[in-house]
Amino acid sequence: MHENMENGTKMKNKIKVFRAMNNLTQDALAQEMGVARQTILAIEKGKYDPSLDLAFKIARRFGVNINDVFTYDES
Repeated sequence: MHENMENGTKMKNKIKVFRAMNNLTQDALAQEMGVARQTILAIEKGKYDPSLDLAFKIARRFGVNINDVFTYDES
């Protein structure tokens, strides 16, 4: 995991925004992705960086580019 002063990661995401736009719960997204709800929660809160495979699956689920969902803070 990468270090960040705020939440332990440099990876930022908009999963919560995309879930809201699609009226999707954490649990429903987790089931579709084949992970636990706690995994989605941890990713949303920036406490866990998803695997590249999971990141692409999440982006595909919302029909967007991976860069629309995930960004990397290089500062």
